[in-house]
Amino acid sequence: MEVDSSANLMEKAREKLKEVFGYVSFRGNQEAIIHNILQGRNTFVIMPTGAGKSLCYQLPAIVLEGTAIVISPLIALMKNQVDQMNAFGVNAQFLNSTLSKAEITKVKKETLAGAVKLLYVAPESLAKEENIEFLRKAKISFIAVDEAHCISEWGHDFRPEYRRIKTIIDHLGNNLPIIALTATATPKVRQDIQKNLRMENADLFLSSFLRSNLYYEVKPKIDSKKQLVRFIKQHKGKSGIVYCLSRKKVEEIAEFLKVNDIRALPYHAGMDSAQRMANQDAFLNEDCDVIVATIAFGMGIDKPDVRFVVHYDAPKSIEGYYQETGRAGRDGLDSHCLMFFSPKDIDKLEKFQKDKSVTERDNAKILLEEMTYYANSSVCRARQLLHYFGEYMPHDCGNCDNCLRKEEGKAEEFDATEMLLTVLNTVVKTGQRFGIRHIVDVITGNTSDNKYIESYGHDKLPEFATGKEESPSLWETVVRQALIYGFLAKDTDDVTVIKITDKGKDFIENTFNIKFVKDHDYNSAEIEEDSELLHSMHTPQASAADEVLLEMLRSLCKKIAKQKKLPPYVIFQEASLEEMATTYPTTLEELARVNGVGQAKAQKFGQPFVEMIAKYVEENEIETANDVVVKTTVNKSKTKIFIIQQIDRKVDLDDIAEAKDITLSELIEEIEHICYSGTKLNIDYYINQILDPEKQQEIYEYFMNAENDSIKDAMEAFADDDITEEELRLMRIKFLSEVAL
Repeated sequence: MEVDSSANLMEKAREKLKEVFGYVSFRGNQEAIIHNILQGRNTFVIMPTGAGKSLCYQLPAIVLEGTAIVISPLIALMKNQVDQMNAFGVNAQFLNSTLSKAEITKVKKETLAGAVKLLYVAPESLAKEENIEFLRKAKISFIAVDEAHCISEWGHDFRPEYRRIKTIIDHLGNNLPIIALTATATPKVRQDIQKNLRMENADLFLSSFLRSNLYYEVKPKIDSKKQLVRFIKQHKGKSGIVYCLSRKKVEEIAEFLKVNDIRALPYHAGMDSAQRMANQDAFLNEDCDVIVATIAFGMGIDKPDVRFVVHYDAPKSIEGYYQETGRAGRDGLDSHCLMFFSPKDIDKLEKFQKDKSVTERDNAKILLEEMTYYANSSVCRARQLLHYFGEYMPHDCGNCDNCLRKEEGKAEEFDATEMLLTVLNTVVKTGQRFGIRHIVDVITGNTSDNKYIESYGHDKLPEFATGKEESPSLWETVVRQALIYGFLAKDTDDVTVIKITDKGKDFIENTFNIKFVKDHDYNSAEIEEDSELLHSMHTPQASAADEVLLEMLRSLCKKIAKQKKLPPYVIFQEASLEEMATTYPTTLEELARVNGVGQAKAQKFGQPFVEMIAKYVEENEIETANDVVVKTTVNKSKTKIFIIQQIDRKVDLDDIAEAKDITLSELIEEIEHICYSGTKLNIDYYINQILDPEKQQEIYEYFMNAENDSIKDAMEAFADDDITEEELRLMRIKFLSEVAL
């Protein structure tokens, strides 16, 4: 009975996915996560910014009875998400200090009546006795802890009040399901979150940290203001964020950009709250192009069409950098992440820690060392980021400054075979109990700065001082790249300790030639030359959209957003507007089929858009995609009509092929054309004869999670299975008919 109930809820979730959010299929792990929550299980989700993390709790909240409580760290973020859900026709509310007594009473009344599906609260509000009493009376479906990394003192945004959440939850009711979500968590931070929330046995869903639409670039901080203006003007009219280290620097850079005819506004915690919110709204409503901010702006927005993020000053940690750059390209379109790096910024950040406890200073120092290495390294940026979060990437991304330099032959490679052997042997012979600095000191014979070498007897090792002819920095580069490429690994319990992996042991036994790359050695002359090279090489792919119509749709979107006092992307996202300007939907029914729209949004906002498109199509005598399908696909093909009729009668595909004197492969190709032209076909009766249900499910799930519908890729994925190309093609037809049509 429980399984049936879960299956019914999941079917309802799929319906709501399209009806409310306008999506025809789930992304990545979303379906498995949502299924887990609907079963009432504790769930731990690690998913990068822009991968659809919020949907993982929003959709179950809509489907389940009662109210989902969402614990969120920032008031601005709550308001942003509540506005979005209300635009989708979902009753979401927040409970925080900005509400009047009358508003609080209204929210509580609606919640107790079961009308509110999502209630956002800050941990401070959750701790209030009157709110605990109120929530005890409410029917709570589950608790979602957003930005869960705030729990961990090893995280980049530690909040002490987050560590009290589990105790408060226990007061609300017995065994309430918990879903913890974060975009940034190293193995150490994950462990801390699970321990604090007492959900060690929760089901973990770890999505890839790879953001393939983001182009990462690091430049030395030389003539940085000049570089900044040039960079932003290359993205004229696009939304962007510039992060600075201090409030003073935020004001200075915002003013500097204004002087240079860039629509920029400042944002930091020291501003008057009304002005700060006005500036944020101006950015969300596209009344300004660039917001210059401290990290206080980080979690306060959910704007999908940010096209660039610039770190004018170095971030405090890789986690912070990853989350802040993750604000770019949430709509999946190409975006640029640029960091200006100077060792002086790292020195400033270290000085900020002088009044902290020893533990906090040590933790901060480790984070800053990782940040410094990332900036200086010539290794693929994506590879470095994924490695930091415990994910191995077997190949370079091909879409960052380091990868492009490598392709151009500008990366300085060196034979690292013997050096890697020395490093691995030193790690093993020192007992796998030490960190990078100690290993480098042993190899370079640096006893003057490291008294432990002699006390542990490491000066007696055969590797001692064998590398003194090379610089310590080069040896550190070898150790760091050995970590990135999986020859070494950090200890989960103590991240300062490195250990050898099975891959490293194999290398010692079966050595092969290997090349590493030297770290960057920038100078100003190279910067200008490289800058021109890289900007010319990294250009967004040309869009198929009608640019004139697209601009008209953007303007209409802004106009309606202003009328309704909502950000434009809450009406329709950039990707949806681009699809409209490509497919020319002229009815609400056609508009609802645009990805990211759905029935609710089409009915709520769509009429002026389809009217504008219809008028534009008529004035410019444009033949729409719908016209093309009617004229050229089914109506003019007797063969296709015959095939559709025979499949409707459940005639065996082999018999249909024989009747038309074509091979089964040729028939499948005809069926594919029919399917791609927008006609839904049910060939289950034939598939059930040739594939058992388990195999069907396996292939179906493959297409659901695959990056594309390529049969070649599918054949490679099922190379070890006894599955034919025809069977995969038939399952693709089934998949597309059920999910995409």
